[in-house]
Amino acid sequence: MTALAIETAAEGGAVRSTGFATTANGSYAARLVRDAGGSWFPERWTLDGPEPYAVPLPGNQPEEPDAGVLPMADGRVLIHRRVADRHAFALLYPTGPATGELPLGAIDAGEGELTLLPPSPDGSCAYALAAGPHGTALWLVAGGAFGPELVARVKGRCSGGAWLDRTGRMLSLDRELDGRTKAVAVDLERGGEVTELLQITEDSNDRLLLADADSGLLLIRSDAPGHDRLGWGVLGSALPVRFPECLRLADAAVTPFAIQPGQVLTPESCAVALRIDAAGGTWVGIWRPAGRHLHQLAAPQGWLAGSGLWTPEGVLRLPYVTDTTPCALLDLPAPPDPAPAPAAPPPAPAKPAAAKPVPLGQAPLTGRRPLSGDR
Repeated sequence: MTALAIETAAEGGAVRSTGFATTANGSYAARLVRDAGGSWFPERWTLDGPEPYAVPLPGNQPEEPDAGVLPMADGRVLIHRRVADRHAFALLYPTGPATGELPLGAIDAGEGELTLLPPSPDGSCAYALAAGPHGTALWLVAGGAFGPELVARVKGRCSGGAWLDRTGRMLSLDRELDGRTKAVAVDLERGGEVTELLQITEDSNDRLLLADADSGLLLIRSDAPGHDRLGWGVLGSALPVRFPECLRLADAAVTPFAIQPGQVLTPESCAVALRIDAAGGTWVGIWRPAGRHLHQLAAPQGWLAGSGLWTPEGVLRLPYVTDTTPCALLDLPAPPDPAPAPAAPPPAPAKPAAAKPVPLGQAPLTGRRPLSGDR
């Protein structure tokens, strides 16, 4: 689950959260919260015990509301602070009643934007993107030997970020170049070599939203059908990307935020959790590619909207906060899909029909080739 921009009400109506990120193994989460007095501080959630619990990690002074936090697999929390034109990083950890801090160094990115990428699969490294006027720098900001290290420079302006494997080698980024945005794959073990990942049509904007390394399931947003649609494909498959009608809701935005892990070689069976936003509020959707049906469910009060994680057994865990419950998870089993309609009898033989044009080609995700100029 990635860090998402969210806001949640708590005691006294104060805004309590600016984001929520979970480690790849689901053990820890972190967010930046504000107390009733208006001071911001990081908070770590422990999720793999009998009951979830939160540990506040306040420093010597309040944090700025734009600070970024990311949980690490060992229980520490990475914090990203903006100090003038420099971006400073440190690891925070509880030490009795106080908060320990291990400085990691800083990056001079000028006035450019720098954002933390989703937690890496190994849990011991953290990466950040610094987009500039002439390209994007990919930095290793935690887990290196000597502080922040420049890993790669990628032509174009990159955003997003999804891990394509369990080792933390292959990273997908959405790259804007020559007026189009295409998802590309960056190989961190080959000097940041960039290869094509998605190109549904030459003129379409094709972004990768989520990826599951176990099944290869990819969640994609593209305007190839004529306007932005949510679709799915399988990494390494020659089958086309599909754009299910059930994911197209009138007057509502649908955004995926978690894919069920552990479904090796069965991407169609993976349950996908979606955030649904409309004028009437925000709620949860659950969908499987094989089911072709979107289940819409009420979210718990105080849901940290757009966050959650699946267990391999198909239980969706939604974090929420209320006035009386400062740290909790609601376990939501994935509902079964409706039984398919009985198959129709085979039609009577008829003369061969004229060949029909193939529908929208929808990016075969194989045969990726390196792109020149990206190292």
